[in-house]
Amino acid sequence: MTSDAIAALKTALGPKGWSEDPNDIAAHTRDWRGRWQGETPILLKPANTEEVSQAVRICAKAGIAITPQGGNTGLVGGSIPRGEVLISMSRMRSIREIDTANDSITVDAGCILETVQETAAEQNRLFPLSLGSQGSASIGGLISTNAGGVHVLRYGMMRDLILGIEAVLPDGRIWNGLRGLRKDNSGYDLKQVFIGAEGTLGIVTAATLKLFPKPAEMCVAFAGIPSPEAAVDLLGIAKQASGGSLSALEIVPRNALELVLAHIPGTRDPLERPHPWYALLEIGAGRIGEGRTAMEAALGEGFEAGLVQDAVIAENETQALALWQLREPIAEAEKAHGKAAKHDVSIPVSRIAAFIREATDASEKLVDGANVIAFGHVGDGNVHFNVAHRNEGAGDDFLKICEPATEAIYDLVQKYGGSIAAEHGVGTLKSGDLAQRRPLEVELMKSIKAALDPKGIMNPRVLIPVR
Repeated sequence: MTSDAIAALKTALGPKGWSEDPNDIAAHTRDWRGRWQGETPILLKPANTEEVSQAVRICAKAGIAITPQGGNTGLVGGSIPRGEVLISMSRMRSIREIDTANDSITVDAGCILETVQETAAEQNRLFPLSLGSQGSASIGGLISTNAGGVHVLRYGMMRDLILGIEAVLPDGRIWNGLRGLRKDNSGYDLKQVFIGAEGTLGIVTAATLKLFPKPAEMCVAFAGIPSPEAAVDLLGIAKQASGGSLSALEIVPRNALELVLAHIPGTRDPLERPHPWYALLEIGAGRIGEGRTAMEAALGEGFEAGLVQDAVIAENETQALALWQLREPIAEAEKAHGKAAKHDVSIPVSRIAAFIREATDASEKLVDGANVIAFGHVGDGNVHFNVAHRNEGAGDDFLKICEPATEAIYDLVQKYGGSIAAEHGVGTLKSGDLAQRRPLEVELMKSIKAALDPKGIMNPRVLIPVR
């Protein structure tokens, strides 16, 4: 990288818009899991879209590669630079507009998810995307990876929650697609090109998001169940009993709950005895009492069918949060236990139980001491199928040992008609696997990238590696 280019970037962004301080940079060049350590010649921190545009123009003219970064909560290495210029959106956190009549909110890409949720709630609205890292994950990063979370069952993925976006293209031009429209048949839906593209086609700088009426009641229950098959059957019952207002059904195995109880302070098992599996259900309702009635009906039918062995329903918001605290920090508890080979996959809901059973058998045969932790979003088919070790303290060498199991797991994902990347994205972690398993699709994505980013400067190692 030339000194002239660095000087131009510093001038364009001003003294607050860049850093070469190793201590400042360090927080941006290592991922949350501690799996990747990156490097960058300079950290850029633009304050607005125009500054992002200027920075990209300078880099494009000089042929300098760029890695965009949001909250650095990614799990597949997609926002860790390996020598590229790092553009952090951390200073772009404004709420630009909230339009309650249109049920929409427009925010900067660096805005934190939790801030959007709280701003919506102040207007008696709901922004439904919810996940464990919501206190640090940014909207731009969530758009770039098409994040999911626990409410996909009712509200859809991130791409379903977006009305419009603003993005800086690889040549520095600004595309303003911030339209709060639910109907717009004026050609290609260009915003969808950038959603899930992981920063390879441009930098998302703002978004107009959908809001929903805030439910009058959110009823949460935690049930002991005998198997993943029971979770799938209970899903159907709960959908019917709630009239479509079931917003989440999560599955948690006993070994995952034990990790949470051991490593997350303040947690406790709400049921009298252990169960092999658990289901966490949430039903939203427009009127007080309707959610509780629907939950009791679903659990009652589940008891009669032998699908539910025991259950507790939260009596207030504090208890509901405590039940969610048994599910949300599983990844944190796994991290405290040691390294694990993590597989964020999706399977047709009807085939989840068969996949978990077969993939568990394969992992235990291939990895000595394997402790399979399979949890996630039964409602939308997203399984976090992780292979940990029975003993604490497993390191990077264990991840190497798990590589044959990863291949077997991905083979089974393909067998059951699933995807090896559900809600975390592809990043650098899965780009080779994706190219191997979906070669034509990757070839088509390369064509799109070549058209929009002919110099290949946007996140070049991610999703679609530079040819």
